[in-house]
Amino acid sequence: MALRIDITGLPAARLRFAASPLAELTAMLHALAAADHHPHLAAWTADVRGRLRPELAERLQEAEFLWRSSRADFLLPARPRQSLKEELDDVDRIDDETYVASALVTTCGNDRVHFGDASPLTDGAARERALGRAQARGAVQEAFAERLLADPAAVRARVRGTLEQCAEAFFDAAWPGLAARLATDVRVKTDLLARKGLAPALASVSAAMVLVPGAGSGREGRGPAGGECIVVDKLQDTATSARQTGVTFIPTVFGTPHLVAVHARGRQPVLQYPVAEEPGAADPVVSLDVVELRLKALAHPVRLRLVRTLVRGPHTTGELAGAWRLTAPEVSRHLAQLRRAGLLGTERHGRYVRYTLDSSALTTLGADLLSAVLR
Repeated sequence: MALRIDITGLPAARLRFAASPLAELTAMLHALAAADHHPHLAAWTADVRGRLRPELAERLQEAEFLWRSSRADFLLPARPRQSLKEELDDVDRIDDETYVASALVTTCGNDRVHFGDASPLTDGAARERALGRAQARGAVQEAFAERLLADPAAVRARVRGTLEQCAEAFFDAAWPGLAARLATDVRVKTDLLARKGLAPALASVSAAMVLVPGAGSGREGRGPAGGECIVVDKLQDTATSARQTGVTFIPTVFGTPHLVAVHARGRQPVLQYPVAEEPGAADPVVSLDVVELRLKALAHPVRLRLVRTLVRGPHTTGELAGAWRLTAPEVSRHLAQLRRAGLLGTERHGRYVRYTLDSSALTTLGADLLSAVLR
């Protein structure tokens, strides 16, 4: 499972690293709304929540699904500006159809909302589908969707006002320090892209992001031979094209550990990635495929019994077969599964091969699974 972004023939100049005040503000709002995703920000979250005026806290709650589970596309600008005001002005220039469609994606759930050629602003059936999905998500989402479809201009103005109040309450004081750190990361990535190319630049962004030749985004995520594709290890099966638009990469401090991607049809894909603690270094990532392989390997009761024995020390195939009254070939098949999942190693003693358990892989499996899901 992955997001594939087809960049076949895309000039390097259309690949851009840039900091965004709006994207960082909404990363902070996400951290406030989903504090369990960000335990390292617990002190900051408690401090900000404790200082919020009741009216602003209420306004944040009424619109938090614009940034809580997924991110409305217009909150991650494809062309970042220097100031929050400039970026909010750009959002104001988006037509109502585009704004409403983007807002409904997050209001109605994480899946992309499709209305075909019909607009919920003008088509009654599309409107009812949107309201039905919002209602299924909760009363707050339903009320927001009703207001949005009845008077998009008023809702847009209120959302902007909420973001401006957040800037005054906590963002403006934090932004200069954040901007300096993000600017340093942008310079490092841009320089790496210019000197060594996209593959090393992607590696420095995240180990969950790679450049794959011959993997463009046709109907099923496969493009013509010789094409290039950015593959992002995320819990989704989606393909999009950036051949005509380019790709924007936005660093974030408050967005850690999430790797956020927005890629609405016809719009430029934007990827928001966590800034590594050490400049130029990406955090280590265990891919979703590896996590899935390890979970499947451990799901079999016989393999769990073998792991139970191996956690106590190295054993040969014969010793494991004797301990659990299994045949040697049967044990060998199960050990092969565990080895493919990266859970076992071997050590040779004369003519004997002993199998050893990588306990660190087991210890981090839960954290690796959570990281893959949050990514």
